[in-house]
Amino acid sequence: MVPFSVLDLSPIVQGGDAAQALRNTLDLARHAERLGYRRYWLAEHHNMGGVASAATSVVIAHVAGGTSTIRVGAGGIMLPNHAPLVIAEQFGTLASLFPGRIDLGLGRAPGSDQVTARALRRNLAGDADGFPQDVLELMGYFRPAEPGQLVRAVPGAGLDVPIWILGSSLFGAQLAAALGLPYAFASHFAPGQLMQAIALYRREFRPSAQLAQPRLMLGFNVFAADTDEEARLLWTSLQQAFINLRRGRPGPLPPPVEGFERELGPMERAGLEQALSCSAVGSPETVRRGLEAFIERTRADELMVTSQIFDHAARVRSFEITAQVRDELARAG
Repeated sequence: MVPFSVLDLSPIVQGGDAAQALRNTLDLARHAERLGYRRYWLAEHHNMGGVASAATSVVIAHVAGGTSTIRVGAGGIMLPNHAPLVIAEQFGTLASLFPGRIDLGLGRAPGSDQVTARALRRNLAGDADGFPQDVLELMGYFRPAEPGQLVRAVPGAGLDVPIWILGSSLFGAQLAAALGLPYAFASHFAPGQLMQAIALYRREFRPSAQLAQPRLMLGFNVFAADTDEEARLLWTSLQQAFINLRRGRPGPLPPPVEGFERELGPMERAGLEQALSCSAVGSPETVRRGLEAFIERTRADELMVTSQIFDHAARVRSFEITAQVRDELARAG
């Protein structure tokens, strides 16, 4: 069976606030644990009116403390925003509090615009070009401390914190392969180089102490409901959010709008179709066909399912349907 996991941006919906978003995140995580999802990951974004997970390590602690078995992690921490030692200490603390349950996914994008990146870092000296060196430095802090080592991560040194490389281009695939790390591709919103990245990662992978063979996780949007019509209506919230982001007006997640696509010009419609092509939207049977085709095409080792649905109850229901489809696929396989 291909394991399914959850990616959550802790969406702040129109008319809601961050407090409600974070309560919903914990509630969804508890449902995901009950439904047999393997991981629950949260993502670092800044200055985004619709995302409540900016302080990602804090939200991970909130979720891990409110669940008992599901793995909880970052998908991801945008490492150029941070000193590697700080992240080693944060995730060393999380791994000490929740042994064997914490994952650390690392990305090289800022998770924000340049003005926000400057506000985060005070300067832009630590940029994405130094990402491989920062990853190696961070990995070093998790190794057992050596005699005479001047800087140690306390907690962190000697702890088992699995590191994943995240990406949406060939750069991340190449780095993950060279370091022998698992790789997660952001196909749920940037699928352009998906198949090239998969081939490169698998071809160039070198075994490491963490991983003997390639492990590939792919992002995938699922909007599942009892009928195709209901699911397509729920889907319009993500479509609106994506268009708002492209227009430079990100904000809270909007409620569904009947016939939203008809309001778009051909260029915006084509952009949506391309960016969100790795998606299954519909009834259980429609979702099953979409997931089955995607798994067959990519041979993913794991799927990271994301569902930016406005209504929390409908979002929980979507993940319930997805888990049922996963189990059906496992029995059929």
